[in-house]
Amino acid sequence: MPISIENPDDPRLAEFADLRRPRPDVEYFVVESALAVERLLSSPYPVRSILASEAGFARLAPLLGTPGATSATVYVASIETLRGIVGFNLHRGVLASASRVPWPSVDAVIRAARRLVVLEGLNDLENIGAIARTARALGADALIIDPTCADPLNRRSVRVSMGEILHLPILRCTVWPAALTTLAQDGFEVWALTPDPGADRLGEAIVPARLALLVGAEGPGLTDAAIAASSRRIRIPIRRDVDSLNVSHAVAIALASTTTP
Repeated sequence: MPISIENPDDPRLAEFADLRRPRPDVEYFVVESALAVERLLSSPYPVRSILASEAGFARLAPLLGTPGATSATVYVASIETLRGIVGFNLHRGVLASASRVPWPSVDAVIRAARRLVVLEGLNDLENIGAIARTARALGADALIIDPTCADPLNRRSVRVSMGEILHLPILRCTVWPAALTTLAQDGFEVWALTPDPGADRLGEAIVPARLALLVGAEGPGLTDAAIAASSRRIRIPIRRDVDSLNVSHAVAIALASTTTP
């Protein structure tokens, strides 16, 4: 049975309190929206607790007997109380807290992989979420991020990914850009996506059996070191009077052009 909550300062809900406050280096992450929480329940991440409005609880109730939900404590509160807990108007009415799990090893990620998406220096949480959703939909096997990327399990990334990032193996590299050399040694071609007009056109390069698509942050783009460690530079043909594409759109185009889901 769910536990009814009336006091927004209830200490049992500390993990959901004031969600706009930074939470560096905590052992849990928060998932927001009913759809993302539904995806969480079937993911490898252990669910700690669920906080929902009455309507949100009614939607999740059929799933609360599944293995992913059996260890979770469920709290139900009014929309007004939810607002007082999280610090803003939570329109979607469903939150969950889940435990982090260790990042997988390089071997575990790439052993059977054929398509990888690799991120360097991305700190826009919504772009990370959009890329993860695209990667899942278009057949990428894993997401590899460099040491400077933002937390891929931030609630904004998870929400924008529609929870799909929870079903995508993620590897955070500790040494960079040496990780790109490791991929090459394991049989991957690393294609650095760039708007540089001197790069090879996407669609003209022969697609290898094992391919890692590398993208950088909007604005600065990829570092010279990352480009140097790549197998080749690839550009998506666009109008000359347009600077570049959104990075998540670029990943979508490149994956759709090189992968069969």
